[in-house]
Amino acid sequence: MSRVVIVEIAFVAATALLALLVAFRAELTRVRGGKVLAFVALFILPVLAVWGGFSEHMERAQSTRFCLSCHVMEDYGRSLYIDDPSYVPARHFQNNFVPRDRACYTCHTDYTMFGGVKSKMRGVRHIWVYYLGTVPKPEDIKLYHPYNNRECFHCHLGARRYEEASEHHKQPDMLAKAASGKLSCMSSNCHDIIHDVGTLKDATFWKGAP
Repeated sequence: MSRVVIVEIAFVAATALLALLVAFRAELTRVRGGKVLAFVALFILPVLAVWGGFSEHMERAQSTRFCLSCHVMEDYGRSLYIDDPSYVPARHFQNNFVPRDRACYTCHTDYTMFGGVKSKMRGVRHIWVYYLGTVPKPEDIKLYHPYNNRECFHCHLGARRYEEASEHHKQPDMLAKAASGKLSCMSSNCHDIIHDVGTLKDATFWKGAP
């Protein structure tokens, strides 16, 4: 159990105890000190507890472990260990091009709660489907909209390895088109093999996988 979680539990416990004290000893609020105690118990501590819990959850939600904790995401986690450099996620994960403990978040920074209002609403829908609906098969999960080059450019834009790669100069204006979003990094004949979870049964896996 992390130190943050322990502090959060302590906040909740203190809030509950003080709230009970105020509830059963209402006469305390007749004096100034009691009113301050009631204000702290009923407003300040609950706000701090909620904020601490929210911050802790947001931090955990960025971890690869959290993303793969859903059963339907397990195959996507396995795809990170495919022994084939043409699989973009596997290549980045295995070579530490992205931090392994935040691999999913690094490449999907606008996903559900981390995106705009529409993304957050889709996140609520995911919760509904997970608990009350029919969860789709992993191979049937698709992105809501084409993958944004911005996620690639967080790391690659301006990098010599990216700028000087011969395959990025098959056409004179490839880099400019990619930077403007007119050409997707995931286009056919570019980096079009991503999380191909439907072929995992035929795949070979990295022997150095933990």
